[in-house]
Amino acid sequence: MRRDVFQAIADPIRRDIIELVSNESLSVNEIAEKFEISRPAISKHIKILNECGIIEINKKGRERFCVIQPKNLMPAFLWIEKYEKLWEDKIDSFENYLNQLQTKKNKKDE
Repeated sequence: MRRDVFQAIADPIRRDIIELVSNESLSVNEIAEKFEISRPAISKHIKILNECGIIEINKKGRERFCVIQPKNLMPAFLWIEKYEKLWEDKIDSFENYLNQLQTKKNKKDE
């Protein structure tokens, strides 16, 4: 099965793993220690992140270290950025609507 960046970021645990390894290279065990789910479950998430190209796994002795590949997050960033203006406009419109309601309420209360 071909995986992509959107599958990688779809799961909150994978997003947390991405955040952890974005700061430093961590072993699979170090990552697993940060979660309250089984090590095999963490390994499965790491495998998916690796298949999506978000993390690279480097072996050092018997340990496997996860290293972030930030350039492979670009497709998601670009897609989100494309819709940022749309959402900003919608939020601004909603904020204006709420301000109008507040103004009407204040005039009514006077």
